[in-house]
Amino acid sequence: MGEGARRIHGETGGEAPIRRVALGDAEYPAQLRGVPLAPDTLYVRGALAPEDALAVAVVGSRRATPYGIGVAEELGSELAARGVTVVSGLARGIDSAAHRGALRVGGRTVAVLGSGPDVIYPPENRRLAAEIERHGAVLSQFELGTPPLAQHFPARNRVIAGLALGVVVVEAAERSGSLITAGVAAELGREVMAVPGRVTSETSRGAHRLIQDGAALVEGWRDVIGQLPARWQACLRAPVLLKDGAAAGEPAPGGPEIARVLAALGEEPVGIDELIERSGIGSGRAAALLLELELEGRVRQLEGKRFVQAGRG
Repeated sequence: MGEGARRIHGETGGEAPIRRVALGDAEYPAQLRGVPLAPDTLYVRGALAPEDALAVAVVGSRRATPYGIGVAEELGSELAARGVTVVSGLARGIDSAAHRGALRVGGRTVAVLGSGPDVIYPPENRRLAAEIERHGAVLSQFELGTPPLAQHFPARNRVIAGLALGVVVVEAAERSGSLITAGVAAELGREVMAVPGRVTSETSRGAHRLIQDGAALVEGWRDVIGQLPARWQACLRAPVLLKDGAAAGEPAPGGPEIARVLAALGEEPVGIDELIERSGIGSGRAAALLLELELEGRVRQLEGKRFVQAGRG
């Protein structure tokens, strides 16, 4: 608990205690602290952690299609397995799917409420909220007992954007709260990304408009990672592939440097200079690691001394 954090709500009915975390407390999220008009106080259930600074928000429609649910859950899983904290709003549809995906691989996830911290909305997500508390945090800027009124959600969306390095919109109608979150992210200088859907889908029109306006098009987790600054990409961990019989989220064989090299290799071939910049590893050591990975069949070298993970490119 941060120095100024206080427990204000004891355990009742199996719920975690609620703590007040002030803007000046060490526990207050680093990304959010620098946001203009950041909340003076957060009410937290669960635990915030320094590693939550590497966070991506995944948001979208409450009336999501099976396609959108599947994409959001997969993004949540793949990002969380690589050490990214998945931030969302605990709403029905896309938000819930993103949280579930992160939990599926034992990753961290943070849910931001548009109500008081003791008022879980929608009520059917109480069990999901309790699971999030064990693997991250449920937080709110609103006092205990505050109902989930419509006017609270733009402020809640601002906190979601402020906690994350970037926002991914998965399905959103033309008038969607997710577009508010994306707009705030752009205002704050964070990355804005969107997942395309069917051109005839009403639930994808908002996402398509974002792409038309310059948002990065996302087809999978690698597109999300590729939008993050290089210094944050270097913080990722590479999970062991499930087909090898290991659990997602475990470090890649060969130690953290190997994981950083693999994390630096995206969909497109990467030159040695760019790989060094992304991974933060010195040129001599990077060359040795690449040779080791080539011999193991995990990396391929292409023309022009460009590299790609085996099975890509």
